[in-house]
Amino acid sequence: MTSTLPAASGIDTTLSPARALVCRACSARYPLAAQHACYECFGPLEVDYDTAVLAAVTREQIEAGPKNLWRYAALLPAGQDPDSRVTLNPGLTPLVSAPHLAAELGITAPLWVKDDSANPTHSFKDRVVSVALTAARALGFTRYACASTGNLANSVAAHAARDGAPSVVFIPSDLEQGKVVTTAVYGGDLVAIDGSYDDVNRLCGELVETDEFEDTAFVNVNVRPYYAEGSKTLGYEVAEQLGWRIPAQVVIPMASGELLTKIDKAFSELVEIGLVEAPAGGWKVFGAQSAGCNPIATALHADSDTITPVKPTGIAKSLNIGDPAAGLYALEAVRRTGGWMEYADDDEIRAAIRLLARTTGVFAETAGGVTVAVLRKLVESGRLDPAAETVVFNTGEGLKTLDAVAGQVGPTHRIKPSLRAARDAGLLG
Repeated sequence: MTSTLPAASGIDTTLSPARALVCRACSARYPLAAQHACYECFGPLEVDYDTAVLAAVTREQIEAGPKNLWRYAALLPAGQDPDSRVTLNPGLTPLVSAPHLAAELGITAPLWVKDDSANPTHSFKDRVVSVALTAARALGFTRYACASTGNLANSVAAHAARDGAPSVVFIPSDLEQGKVVTTAVYGGDLVAIDGSYDDVNRLCGELVETDEFEDTAFVNVNVRPYYAEGSKTLGYEVAEQLGWRIPAQVVIPMASGELLTKIDKAFSELVEIGLVEAPAGGWKVFGAQSAGCNPIATALHADSDTITPVKPTGIAKSLNIGDPAAGLYALEAVRRTGGWMEYADDDEIRAAIRLLARTTGVFAETAGGVTVAVLRKLVESGRLDPAAETVVFNTGEGLKTLDAVAGQVGPTHRIKPSLRAARDAGLLG
């Protein structure tokens, strides 16, 4: 649960607003170190901040910052000194107005797609990796690693290459070929494991405790508290891009459930420190899972706090975490805000990928298809208010998961290279 590091290394609390790690279950407090689980109850740790320091941050300060996630450095645990960052400078991705999608789904209020495929390695994982590895460097680590369903592997390998550091990333051996290639190309070690993501994650949890890996930051294991904080920047950006306000409803894909909890946390922080006002009646958080891996949504539907691990199946491999670490906290956020969770099968995911592309020009990977398919279901069931402003999150690029729709799309016409052939095909009206 911890790593031994040089005594001089650490987060500079004269610059950082972070003050401690705190257990989400029992509230036990620990120093800002490479630790991810509580010694008292084995609950997950997260970063705790000096709220007075956060409250001193202004909109003007943020707006004057760089055109990437580091504009929010004063709200993050590390990276306040630009020279300290391990980063591809992700963030400030498009918030796409989606009126045609809204019309097809019967949504009358503004609908937006937060498109994080525009990040450097084409997924939201660049956010969490930039923050995690910046903290890892401050803590004295010299090699970077992760367990991944694909997008995280891409990002860790790319960040390590930019930083000139070695990397070793672990993936399930049945991962989409696009994600294998877009990791291997950066030149680090890529280890394919014959097992599920949960098997990969379990192995990484064992490796981090060995002497051979004491110099290695596993972004989603021993430096996970800092990694998770990077997800908050999605919530910060949405609020800023909407003119410093929080949307009434958000629909977020779920794997571990952490992204959903951190976007909700970002909104709460912005309200607490006075940068925004909460919308009338608050905001509602909705979660989206694949039918092939839906343990969190299943627990909600059963009105249960017991999340039963599953063996993942289906095309949405980036969401295939059968034993979700933050599942209970995702349930809490959804219940507290009055939201809901749904799931979509493979055919619904494929149809939603095509719908999103046709109506917005955004080509999403399978996780984005899950989110849009669930959006449709939420509207049809009456769970989501079609008259309330809504933001849905696309977390990755469709070019990484071409197989999902490759058999369903292609040329609409095939003709000879002549005007007559074009006319005969009806292309001239």
